[in-house]
Amino acid sequence: MLFSMLMDISIAHMGAAIGAGLAAIGAGIGIGRIGASAVEGIARQPEAAGKIQGVMLVIAALVEVAALFGLVICLLVSFKS
Repeated sequence: MLFSMLMDISIAHMGAAIGAGLAAIGAGIGIGRIGASAVEGIARQPEAAGKIQGVMLVIAALVEVAALFGLVICLLVSFKS
């Protein structure tokens, strides 16, 4: 009984850690692609640099919020068990 309960807790912690890692990797990939696209767009049209940077910052903030939401869910799973 105790062993199965400890296994459930360790599996929950492992799942939360994997989920947090995937959220961080996804955010890193998303921010990297946003930055690369913005630099490419600015290189093609330097006169639109201000608009591109503004949109880039808004989208980067949205990606970070999604990643933070994933990390919070992982912490909730980890602390619930």
